[in-house]
Amino acid sequence: MKATTEKVDQHTVVLNIEVEPERLATAVDRAYRRLVKTAKIPGFRPGKAPRPIFERFYGKEVLLNDAAESLLPVSYLEAVRELDIEPISRPEFEVVKLEEGSPVAFKARVEVRPEVAVGEYKGLEVERPAVTVTEDDIDREIEQLRNRYAKLVTLEEGRVEKGDLVTIDYEGTVDGQPFAGGEARDRQVEVGMGFLAPELDEGLPGMAIGETKEIRMKLADDYHDPAVAGKEAVLRVTVKGIRRKELAAVDDEFAKDVSEFDTLAELKADIKNKLEETAREQAEAVVRNALVARAAENATVDIPAKMIESALEGMMEEALRPIVQQGLKEEDYFRLTNTSREELADKLRPEAEARVKRELVLDAIAKAEGIKVEDEELDKEIERLAQYYRRDAGQLKETLEKHGELQSLRRGLMRDKAIDVLVANAVVKDAGTTPADET
Repeated sequence: MKATTEKVDQHTVVLNIEVEPERLATAVDRAYRRLVKTAKIPGFRPGKAPRPIFERFYGKEVLLNDAAESLLPVSYLEAVRELDIEPISRPEFEVVKLEEGSPVAFKARVEVRPEVAVGEYKGLEVERPAVTVTEDDIDREIEQLRNRYAKLVTLEEGRVEKGDLVTIDYEGTVDGQPFAGGEARDRQVEVGMGFLAPELDEGLPGMAIGETKEIRMKLADDYHDPAVAGKEAVLRVTVKGIRRKELAAVDDEFAKDVSEFDTLAELKADIKNKLEETAREQAEAVVRNALVARAAENATVDIPAKMIESALEGMMEEALRPIVQQGLKEEDYFRLTNTSREELADKLRPEAEARVKRELVLDAIAKAEGIKVEDEELDKEIERLAQYYRRDAGQLKETLEKHGELQSLRRGLMRDKAIDVLVANAVVKDAGTTPADET
């Protein structure tokens, strides 16, 4: 096979490909053996008509065209590997010559990854956040543990406080008339945590068990009953029960109950170590991201619109996946948030373009540095992913290969190595201390 390229524009090339007559002959013979099985030719059972009879009845062009359909894609992929180009679109084929006994000549027009003019990427200066874990940070973690392991105590008497789990009945009216969805019995709500309408969060605290109170609230503009949407409702609320979190005292016994440590001092030391480890990881992530951003700023590349749109589609899928997983339809989400798919796309587009540029620049740096990812490294990463997702490594590799994602995984590892080069050659200065919660 012979293959050459000619550049059409900055993002498009045409591959001129010639395939040997012998390969065409093999493909034509294969086409005949497949098509003759279903051919209906008078005097012959399916699959029994000799090739000359088949060609006389259906025409030789049928075999040639069928052979070309299988031969062109395979030859195109071979040419792509031979010429070391990276397509970003499906090829458009144009058959130039298709005759038995002669080389098959065809063109493949395709968009390719753009060339990157890599600027300065060594010796870049960035700041590493210096993170200090304070006593307040540790106390916040302790408080989270207290709430996580708190006991719920049913009160015989008392008044509602923020954080209480309250059982209520309520009846709602608009303009003195009941409305759909405005009534409930024995509903349990957590007060003051932002899960309720603001009017309820503010109105329930201070109410006693058995007390009834009217709370006014505005119904949402998109309330499911259009007749009352956006109107003011009056909820007649009765508190039927209160359960309150009983927080443990912060002492050695607490440490024993919530951890493997015997003393509070040991628990606090462990929390501090973990917070510092997390902070160090975050600081290194800041350094790596800053270096990639700086390298991208120093590089020049004209990104094809197709690559940006592809990245944007992936980012929108990422953004909407949690919504869909919760059982909400996309159109319902956009209606509830008073936005649209187009607005989300406009919001994400700048980051999609920046992401594509960063990836292209990292790929160019990897090429300039001769970075490779060996099969052993790829297998090691697959094993790590398999452990994380609790799957068999061999099966995971087969799945990735089946969906064409092995190359993406290899490219991701290659980009990580490119970032390692940026870090190894950077001038990293420690910044002033920053509270851990801000980092």
